[in-house]
Amino acid sequence: MSALRTIWRLLRIPFWTGLGFAVGFLVPYAFYLDREVRSRFDDLSWEYPGRVYARPLELAPGLPMNGDALLIELAAARYVDEPAAQAPGTFHREGARWTISRRAFVYLDGREREKRVALTLSGGRIGSLADADSGAALASVRIDPARIATLYGAQQEDRRVVQLGEMPPLLVGGLQAVEDREFKSHHGINAAAILRAAWANLAAGRVVQGGSTLTQQLVKNLFLDRSQTLMRKLNEALLSLLIEARYEKRRILEAYVNEIFLGQQGGQAVHGFAAASEFYFGRDVRTLGPADTALLVGMVQGPSLYDPRRNPERALARRNVVLGVFRDTGLIDAATFASASKQPIGVAATATLPRDRYPAFLDLVRRQLKQDYPDTELSTAGLAIHTTLSPSAQTMAETAIDRALSGMGKRGEEVEAALVVTGARDGEVQAMIGGREVDEPGFNRALDALRPIGSLVKPFVNLVALAQPQRYSLATLLDDSPIDMPQPGGGRWQPQNDDRQSHGQVLLVDALVQSWNLATINLGLRIGVDRVRGFLQSFGLGRAINPNPSMLLGAIDLSPYDVARLYQYLAADGHALPLRSLRGVLDAQGRPLSRYAVKPGGGDYTTATRLVTHAMQQVAIRGTASSIVTAGLGHLNAAGKTGTSDTQRDAWFAGFTGSTLAVAWVGRDDNKPTGLFGSTGGLRIWIELMRRLPTAPLVVPQDGIERAWVSAEGRRTDPACGGARELPFASGYAPADEEHCPLDQLRQFLGGGNPTGAEPAR
Repeated sequence: MSALRTIWRLLRIPFWTGLGFAVGFLVPYAFYLDREVRSRFDDLSWEYPGRVYARPLELAPGLPMNGDALLIELAAARYVDEPAAQAPGTFHREGARWTISRRAFVYLDGREREKRVALTLSGGRIGSLADADSGAALASVRIDPARIATLYGAQQEDRRVVQLGEMPPLLVGGLQAVEDREFKSHHGINAAAILRAAWANLAAGRVVQGGSTLTQQLVKNLFLDRSQTLMRKLNEALLSLLIEARYEKRRILEAYVNEIFLGQQGGQAVHGFAAASEFYFGRDVRTLGPADTALLVGMVQGPSLYDPRRNPERALARRNVVLGVFRDTGLIDAATFASASKQPIGVAATATLPRDRYPAFLDLVRRQLKQDYPDTELSTAGLAIHTTLSPSAQTMAETAIDRALSGMGKRGEEVEAALVVTGARDGEVQAMIGGREVDEPGFNRALDALRPIGSLVKPFVNLVALAQPQRYSLATLLDDSPIDMPQPGGGRWQPQNDDRQSHGQVLLVDALVQSWNLATINLGLRIGVDRVRGFLQSFGLGRAINPNPSMLLGAIDLSPYDVARLYQYLAADGHALPLRSLRGVLDAQGRPLSRYAVKPGGGDYTTATRLVTHAMQQVAIRGTASSIVTAGLGHLNAAGKTGTSDTQRDAWFAGFTGSTLAVAWVGRDDNKPTGLFGSTGGLRIWIELMRRLPTAPLVVPQDGIERAWVSAEGRRTDPACGGARELPFASGYAPADEEHCPLDQLRQFLGGGNPTGAEPAR
C-alpha cells in the first residue's frame, strides 16, 4: 500500500492536470468538432461542375453518313476499337459493316439502355441498321453523346457523384482489402495497423506502408490540410472517431469513393473513382475490368507517384501488386489474376478532362445559357448541358478552314476566317469556328466580327420583290444601266458592276446569278429601300441597317452568325427559325430542367423563297459559285451566294444543301484588302467542308410552283426557240405574253433536238 501511495504522490499532479485538460479542453473541443462533423456530413455537398455534351449521334437507314464522319463521332465519344465490340463503349469495323456497343446513358427524354447495333454504309448513307445480337431491323438508334467541355466552379474540381451500389463490387471490396482490411470492425482508427506500419517503415528505413484507415483518409480530404503537425494528427484521430460514432460504415465508404483525390490536369483536380474512370479510361466506372479497377485502387496511395501517363512502369507494378491482394483475399481467382496482370496499362490517350475544346461554340452556349441560369449554378450544381454540336461537323469544319487558307498561298497567311454550320431544316448550330486558331479562346469572329456582307444581301432584295408575284418573277426584266445619284452630304454615288460593264435589260434571275449590282439597285429602288430594310429588321438581328440605297449592295455590318440567321430562313424553305446551340439541361439526378425546342414560323413567303432558292442553285451551276460544280459537288444541287465588300476587304459565301447550311467569312482583323473575292475566299472553305461532310442533296419542294419556258425577253415561248429556258413561277403567275419563233420550230421539226442556246430545266 505504501508503494501505491508513493506512486500516487508522484502521479497525482500529472493525473489531475490531464483530467483537467480533458474536461476543460478536450471535451469542449470534441463537442466543437462534433458540430463541425455534423454540419459537413449531414449535408455533405461538393461543387459539381457542369458537364457539356454534344448532341447524340442519330443513326437511321438513309441518313447521310460516311466512314470518316462515323469514326470522328465515335472517337469524340471515346469509343474504342475492339474486335468483338462486346463491351459498352467499343466498336469494330469490317469494310462497310460496323458494330457498335452503345453505353447506357441518360438523355432529355429518359434513360437509354446498353445496346449493340450493326450498320452498313453505302453511297454516303446508312444502308441498314439492326440489333447486332438479335438481327432485328431498327428504325433508329442514338449513340451516347461526347462530353465536350466542363464548367468548373471556384474549387476547380472534377467529380461525378455516384451511389455506393453503383460502384463495381470488386472496386468496393478491393479498396477495403488494400487500404483498410479492418474497416468493418474498427471505430475510426486502427492501433494495430499503425503499429504494423511503424514497424515496416522502421525496418525499411523509409515509408513503405501507411496505417491510416479509410475514415482517416476521408477526414484528411474533407477537413484537414496536408501538414504533419501533432495537432493535425490529434484532429484527424478525433474527427475519425466522431464520424464513426455518428455514421454508418456504408455512408462513410460512399463519401470516400466520391471524395478521394486521384489525379490532376492543369488546375483541375479529379476526385472520386467515377470521375477518375472517365479521366483515365474514358469509360463509366461500372464497366471497368479487374486490371483497370486495380490501377485506380493502387493510385490511392499516390496519384502522382503512380500516374499511369507520367509513370507507366511504376503504375503497372503497383497495379499488379494490388491484383495480387485481390487474389490473396479471394476477390478474384488465379486465372483472372494471371490474365489481368498480363494486360498493358489501358489508359486512353483521349481520356482527359474536356474543357473548352471548341471555344467559339462554347461561347455561344454560355451566352444562351445565361438567359436561364446564373454562372454559379452552371459550375457547381452538376448540370448536364446537352448542346447541338456535331463533333464530325466541327472537326471537318476545322479541317476545311486549314486546307482552304493553306491553299491561298501568301494571302491565306495574312487573313482570318470564321465559319458557322447549322442544320438546314432545324436551325441547330452544328459547328462554329471563331478564328483560324480553332482551339484558342479569344475574339470570337463568328459572333462578334461585324463586317459588310456585300452581295449576300441580294437574295433578300429579290425575295421581297418575288413576294409580290403579280409584279415580279424570275423572268422580270431589270435595268442594268449606269446609276448616278446625289448623296445627302454632297457628291455623287456611281456604283458599278464587278466587271465594270452594264448589261442593259436582263432577267431578274440572271441579275442574281451573275450578281450584277446595277440591276439589283434598280430593283431595290422599284420595290422601296425601306421595304427591304424592314424585312431585314424583322429578323431581330439587333444591328443598325443603313437606310440608304447602298444597303442594297450589302453596306450592312453583320457577323457570320447574323448572316446564318438570315440564310436559315432560306434553307428552312421560308420559315423563320432561330438558331440554337442548346437542346436541354438535366439536373444532377438526370431530371429535365429545360428543353429548348424551336417552333418554326408560319412561312408567309414560302413560294418566293423557293424561287430565290432556284436562282441560288443557278449561282452554283453557272454563276459566281460555279466552282462548286467544278469541284465535283454538283450532285448536292446546292444553293448559295458569294459576297465581297468594297475593295475586297471581306470574302463571304453562304450556301446550303438539303441538310446543311454553312456561312464562311475570310478577312483581315486590320480591315485591309485581302485580294480575295467571295468566290476565292469564303467559297473555298465551303467547298472544302462539303467535300468531307455527309450531307443530303437539296430538293426544292414544288408546291405552289408552276414551270414555263421563257425567252430572253421574259415572254412565254416554245422550248424549241433559241435561248429559251424553263423557269419556275408562282402558280398562276407565269408570263401571259407569248413570243413565237416559227423558223426555230421548223428547224427543230426537220432536224430534231434543241436549238443552240436553249437551256433545259435543271
